Formats: sequence, C-alpha cells, structure tokens
Amino acid sequence: MKEYLQPATTLAPIPAVMVSCGDMQNSNITTIAWTGVLNSEPPLVYVSIRPTRYSYNIIKETKEFVINMPDEKLVWHTDFCGTKSGKDTDKFKMAKLTKEKCKYINAPAIEECPINLECKLKEIKSLGSHDMFIGEIVGINAKAEFIENGKINIAKANLITYLGSQYYVASKKIADRGICLK
Repeated sequence: MKEYLQPATTLAPIPAVMVSCGDMQNSNITTIAWTGVLNSEPPLVYVSIRPTRYSYNIIKETKEFVINMPDEKLVWHTDFCGTKSGKDTDKFKMAKLTKEKCKYINAPAIEECPINLECKLKEIKSLGSHDMFIGEIVGINAKAEFIENGKINIAKANLITYLGSQYYVASKKIADRGICLK
C-alpha cells in the first residue's frame, strides 16, 4: 500500500557534482545536487543555485562554469564544498583539490574528478528559491580509463549520487551529509 506525502524534492537518483567557477587565480567550488541534462543538440545542462550562494554571482559575471563529476573517493570533498562558504574559505586549498586548466573556458576544472564538463552560460531562469543556470557543454575532459570506443563508460567511474541528505554510489549508501564536519 502506498501513502501520500507532501510535495518535496525526492527525485532520485540525482548526481552530486562540484561546480567550479572563476579563473585560475580566483575561483570557487559549490556542490550541487540539482543538475541535469536539458538538450542534446546543442548539449545543454543546468545547475540550480540559490542567489545567496557565493558562486552565483561569479557564474553570472563570468558566464562559464565546470560541472565536475566526483567519484566515491571524493565524497568528503564533495560534502565539504557543499557545507562551507567560498566567501570565507578557499575550497580548492582547504579540500586539497587541484585546479586544472580547461581547454575552452577560463574556469578551472577539478583534476581529481574523473569527468569534467566545460560549460558556457546560455541563460538564467529565476524559479523561486533557486535560479537555473543553463550551460552549453563546450568541452568534456575524462580520465582515459573511463573512455571506451570514444565514449565515457559511466558505470566504471563510480560517480556519486544524492537524495535528501545522503550520498550514494548507484544504490549503495556511502555517507551522510555532514561527514566533513565530524
């Protein structure tokens, strides 16, 4: 038997990604679990960000960002970048993550992430609590070990997903939100 619940953001699984923005000198990382694909030609993706977040204005001004797709080894880093503010913290330095130069944009990618999507901002849609940043993927960087026949084998990458306040890999829970605070 099913029960009715109040409307909530319970679509799952959804990726937990680290979005980097800025440039190689001044940058930030924000963790986003509200992201997805919008279109294939051209390849469009989105990230939804609260206007109060530090990365919001950086992306709005520079008109570019990188969606970095972390694997299970980066769950602590992902959580850290989602629970600390870039206003007060150099997240690359504090999380010991490496800035990687992108080929098509000035924003840095996160070298440790197995897959990085270089995006140019196309549009911002105000939706209420969050604004949707629509980006066109202009470049993809992926670790060679995950590329087969010119395509990324996502199953091998062991990427993180998120629901509510918990992180998962596929259907296996790997950590609770806030592990970096313990």
